Amino acid sequence: MLLALFLIVFYFTFPLVFIWMCKKWSFLQKLGTIVLAYGFGLIIGTAGLFPKGSEGYREALQGEASMSVEKLDMLMAEGKAVPADMTANKIAGIQDKVYTVSLLVAFPLLLFSLNLKRWLKYAKKGFVSIGLALVSGLVMVTAGFFIWKNTFPDTWKLAGMFEGIYTGGTPNFAALKLILDVDAERFVVLNTYDMIVGAFLVLFFVTVAPRIFRAFLPKFKEENGVVVDDELVKQETEGLDDFSGMMNKQRLWPLLRALLMSILIAGVGAAVYFLIPAEYKQYRMAGMVLTITTLGILASLYRPINQIKKTFQLGMYLILVFSLTVASMSDLRTMFTGGMIDLILFISWCYFGSLILHIILAKIFRIDADNFLITATAFIFSPPFVPLVANALKNKDVIVTGIAGGVIGYTLGNYFGTTLAFFLQQF
Repeated sequence: MLLALFLIVFYFTFPLVFIWMCKKWSFLQKLGTIVLAYGFGLIIGTAGLFPKGSEGYREALQGEASMSVEKLDMLMAEGKAVPADMTANKIAGIQDKVYTVSLLVAFPLLLFSLNLKRWLKYAKKGFVSIGLALVSGLVMVTAGFFIWKNTFPDTWKLAGMFEGIYTGGTPNFAALKLILDVDAERFVVLNTYDMIVGAFLVLFFVTVAPRIFRAFLPKFKEENGVVVDDELVKQETEGLDDFSGMMNKQRLWPLLRALLMSILIAGVGAAVYFLIPAEYKQYRMAGMVLTITTLGILASLYRPINQIKKTFQLGMYLILVFSLTVASMSDLRTMFTGGMIDLILFISWCYFGSLILHIILAKIFRIDADNFLITATAFIFSPPFVPLVANALKNKDVIVTGIAGGVIGYTLGNYFGTTLAFFLQQF
């Protein structure tokens, strides 16, 4: 009981340390709290602070996070497990529950402030580029699946996850880990590589990319009648790591109401999980997460919920809890083993292949360089990066298109990733 209480308190409160560190040191702020959460979690996992269990116990798990006490007792009676496995199994079970609950409650909070209806009105001609980005991701991820499908197991799961992150972002990536039952170590490898690629692409996008793309794509033409609402842009692009003012009395009680709403939505999703018949077990998690996503989107259309401040940041705090927990279940010594080169090639194909196809389609459909680049930013990264790239372009007018693309990506990521994964599973 004390062990369970300690772990729960640790995972749900230690992210406060990362927030404090980023606030105190500017160089850590550039890295971001999620990177710190993953890094610290990997240190815990690799240092062996949590027992992994005996070889017989790990083999009996068959990819599951933990097993029932009855099954473990049976294994011990058969001599395939040892008493120390009881502690390892208990810790793994707690970790599994913590990252699952934190993610399910986080997702509605992340969606509450993203008013899709409002941004659909703003995007206008940028929708063509948004559509081309969606097509590019689907085509190249699908092609990558068929190229590498016999190289490593469950390629269809990886395809679904990368469709989700290319369309949406890190929260979608995490949700698809849950939907597709991807093991913790593989998830951390994929997310680590995503962060590395993302860092280089951000640098490229804000330095030489504007000059390169403007050399062969049409020039941007100002669209009459488009008015940039500075306050709205500020609200939607508020830093992911800006957790300041959340404990303010005026914000705390509305945030608690939003949290309660998110918990209720997660509860409805859990009910859907159990309503899906056992013979369709593989679709249970998908049904639950997509129900939560849908209800989160519908709730965002309700003004009293949409206007609550800092709901996105509260959701991101729970994503920090998820990141710390799932990384602490991994071990760097076993992560980068055989088949890693093929995995990296597959990931690179998904990222850079989608970007290149998007460029080709932009040329064919005569999308201007600025709208192309801001849309690519929204899909590869997320709305908070849009003003950064718009500043590099010296073009404020494309900000609304970029944010619209990012918001649409957040809302569609889970649907696209899940649908593509289960479609490709048939091949």
